[in-house]
Amino acid sequence: MTYAVKEIFYSLQGEGVHAGRPAIFCRFSGCNLWSGQEKHRAEAVCQFCDTDFVGTDGEGGGSFALAEALASQVKSYWPQSISDQTHPYVVCTGGEPLLQLDEDLIDAFHAEGMEVAIETNGTLPVPKGVDWVCVSPKSGSTLVVEEGDEIKLVYPQYGHHPSDFTHLKFNHFFLQPMFDDQENTNIQTTVEYCLSHPRWNLSLQTHKLLGLP
Repeated sequence: MTYAVKEIFYSLQGEGVHAGRPAIFCRFSGCNLWSGQEKHRAEAVCQFCDTDFVGTDGEGGGSFALAEALASQVKSYWPQSISDQTHPYVVCTGGEPLLQLDEDLIDAFHAEGMEVAIETNGTLPVPKGVDWVCVSPKSGSTLVVEEGDEIKLVYPQYGHHPSDFTHLKFNHFFLQPMFDDQENTNIQTTVEYCLSHPRWNLSLQTHKLLGLP
């Protein structure tokens, strides 16, 4: 298959368990819950996305006919001066990465010595070989990925409540405040929920606080 990638960039993971960890982000184009175009937002399943995943015109973006070519391009973003033998860490995101991420690409990433993570809405099956699975459920969609490493629920989210997910087989449970014009209120609401329901931990978008991509 041809892989359509919006952008590739090197930054710090801003959310969840790996917050603060250096990572290469491979953002795939396209999503199954929203077209990415504002004219379609009102009819979309996911209406609060703030990410540009349309097209292939971002930094490092493009169409890649071979999994090996994309894996090599991603690997090139990892600092070459590292001497501590740290494995390059790639976060496959989107949009919805599972529309494109397949076993061929996962194998190609591994062949480059990379650790592979995904950030997915959980509506599509996860291929074999992914090293870290982060699921962020979206209200109005059907969740098919019911186990993984971490679940990260945007909160508050109409139609979804944290109690709907506590029975699932995830190792880490995070609530992340909705980023909108009620952001400060949402943060306080999320903090209060985590304090009263300690199964859930707070996840902040620290990359935004730091001005990172």
